Amino acid sequence: MLNFGKTLVVAAHPDDEVLGCGGLIAKLINQGEQVRVVFIAEGTSCRYEALNKKVQEEIDYRNQCSIEALRSLGVSSHNFYNLPCGRLDKEPIIEIAKIIEKEISDYMPTTVLTHSSNDVHNDHKITFRAVLQATRPVGKIVKNLLSFETVSYTHLRAHETDSYLVCRLLLEKNRSAIACRFSPH
Repeated sequence: MLNFGKTLVVAAHPDDEVLGCGGLIAKLINQGEQVRVVFIAEGTSCRYEALNKKVQEEIDYRNQCSIEALRSLGVSSHNFYNLPCGRLDKEPIIEIAKIIEKEISDYMPTTVLTHSSNDVHNDHKITFRAVLQATRPVGKIVKNLLSFETVSYTHLRAHETDSYLVCRLLLEKNRSAIACRFSPH
């Protein structure tokens, strides 16, 4: 069995951690492990042409919902970097990697969890690449580098069969965290 130990989750946007590995986060917390979640981008501004007061309020609201969702999973350690959503390809990857390197240096995790390299969302792919860069060489501080797939409700329903088992957000705490995300604004 893998010893997760102190775990750092690096997610591109608030909600990716719950959809991608919320069940695992809750399980680790229930086992007494420490978990910190770091969000690279803010997850909202890509829907708008310009950043204005209304958009900033939505970003702030999304971050607050994220804190509530994390709290429901038992996570109290988190950081938001709020880089522009949908535009991580405009940021130098070295700068994103430096954010992650600092988190690793400050937190000293045994395990880092992040997006899969096979994800279709470009911000997720860039986050994965930046994590790879920041954790080189694996084993120096980080002993386990793992990725998760960020699935949507549509994706989950499309793959619900007896033979295809996805980490389906089964834990009640995870359902609670998702409810925090999708409650009416």
